[in-house]
Amino acid sequence: MTTDIAATLAQTHPYDLLSPEERDVLAGQVGTRSVATNDVVYAIGQPVTHLCLILSGRVEITDEAGELLSILGPRNSFGERGLMRDGIAPVTATATEPGELLTIPADVFKALVAAHPRILRFFDRTRPASSRRQDITTMALGELMTANPLTCAPDTPLIEAARKMRGLRVSCVIAADGSSVRGILTTGDITTRAVAEGLSPDTPVAEVMTADPITLPPTALVADVLHTMVEKGITHMPIVEAGKLVGILTQTDLTRFQATSSAALIRDIAAAPDSATLARIVARIPDLLVQLVGAQNPHQVVTRLITDIGDATTRRLLALAEAKLGPAPVPYLWLACGSQGRQEQTGVSDQDNCLILDDAATPPDDEYFAALAKFVSDGLDEAGYFYCPGDMMATNIKWRQPLRVWRQYFRGWINTPNPEAQMLASVMFDLRPIGGTEGLFSDMQAETLAAASKNSIFVSHMIANSLKHQPPLGLFRGFATVRSGEHKNTIDLKHNGVVPVVDLGRVYALKGQLTEANTRARILAAIDAGAVSASGGRDLLDAYDMIADTRLAHQAAQIKRGEKPDNFMAPADLSDFERSHLRDAFVVIKTMQNAAGSGRGHLS
Repeated sequence: MTTDIAATLAQTHPYDLLSPEERDVLAGQVGTRSVATNDVVYAIGQPVTHLCLILSGRVEITDEAGELLSILGPRNSFGERGLMRDGIAPVTATATEPGELLTIPADVFKALVAAHPRILRFFDRTRPASSRRQDITTMALGELMTANPLTCAPDTPLIEAARKMRGLRVSCVIAADGSSVRGILTTGDITTRAVAEGLSPDTPVAEVMTADPITLPPTALVADVLHTMVEKGITHMPIVEAGKLVGILTQTDLTRFQATSSAALIRDIAAAPDSATLARIVARIPDLLVQLVGAQNPHQVVTRLITDIGDATTRRLLALAEAKLGPAPVPYLWLACGSQGRQEQTGVSDQDNCLILDDAATPPDDEYFAALAKFVSDGLDEAGYFYCPGDMMATNIKWRQPLRVWRQYFRGWINTPNPEAQMLASVMFDLRPIGGTEGLFSDMQAETLAAASKNSIFVSHMIANSLKHQPPLGLFRGFATVRSGEHKNTIDLKHNGVVPVVDLGRVYALKGQLTEANTRARILAAIDAGAVSASGGRDLLDAYDMIADTRLAHQAAQIKRGEKPDNFMAPADLSDFERSHLRDAFVVIKTMQNAAGSGRGHLS
């Protein structure tokens, strides 16, 4: 029996990571359990004493309300969440047909993950910040290189190679036979070895190039390139993997990369003389996103830095507008909502904004503020922050009103929570001041949160509204993908991944009268305030981090391929490990949604 168990473990991830000797030892420490239809393996709130691996049969995982979260089959494990947390089951596991389980005692499981970091990583969704690289020199070349570099045959005439380089505005061409590197020709080589020597334009590249150049694999570090360039006096480094050319890295790439920081962009934005210049600066955001993700910054750092650029762009446009239109007739405050309001902008953002005017504003004053709003919104659109499809912008007079009108808006939404009011309140509860007189907002925010949290009907409607976006969960550990259209067979990481957590965070902030707008900050504050249980909140943070990080990695990969970033990712692009954990994250969100919808409001 022990031999059979060891063979099973060898065919099941992550136990296949163990050596044969370690699997034999583990096989002698585990047990088996037969289950019949409707047997409850463990229930919510009960101690979890074993990790269970399904050898045969099916097991359903349900939450406290009986909502189905997963159907698990052979080679699926369950029980790790309870063992990794406080030893208490957060869900119920019920056999739906006769089967056999392999049971790993809690102490054996804990010793296993303690001794094997890769197995720990499989079972634990959290990733410590200390493991994240922040320094460009410790980044892998694969994160920074230019893929698909220009190539030519070694017998290509110099003039033809030079014209290709000019056409693509690059400083080198790789001489290659198929995918094998034979040499490299740079603009410097053409100047010093060809033109200065009076060679014919028809001279083959092979006679001028640097033959058999130094190369590095994509797994090498940027520090390796820097050291080699300094030591050998070279400026271009072909990147080769398994004998195949996969990219190129140049000194210019390194200089541009180091110059592309949020601080550098904001410095340039603050000095921009017009909207066209701002647009050219903001166009560098995709490079920044690739850099930040490549350095393994957590999503909350990446989105905060990118949002800071959006904020700076908005403030610069406000200053340019006032320089053109003259001083404002009364104090005003420009606010952002949506992802900018929550400081969660990525590589895909439209604009959502509004204006609060001092109550001294008169109808004739709106001519000035209408012009200011148009100038700023047009400038944002030119810079790539596209007009809001729902016209949720300060250019719409409805969202450009004196403070007293805004107070009326919020009172009306709270007292009459119809579907439109829920939608508008959801957007406007994410407001964050960007430029102007901030005092126009702080008092109204406190009043609104107090009134909204006390209106149980409004809170119930907001909770119901927060459940409209569901995680893309299919049965049997699969994903519910988009069924047709341009994004067929993908999952929407925004509307079915990030947005459900954003909506839950907003509900927690409302219940706890929390002033934070950022989703992650809302969940942390909600844990501290008791608006959500500590265990449920931590699970939700872990799930949110995984999905948000996956979304940014997806967008960075698209940018590196020269594609426009979006939120639609094919599950097939992920490894089995990544799919497993992403689905676990969606299960956590579904569980928390069910808890909020049932009135429990937390996961115990």
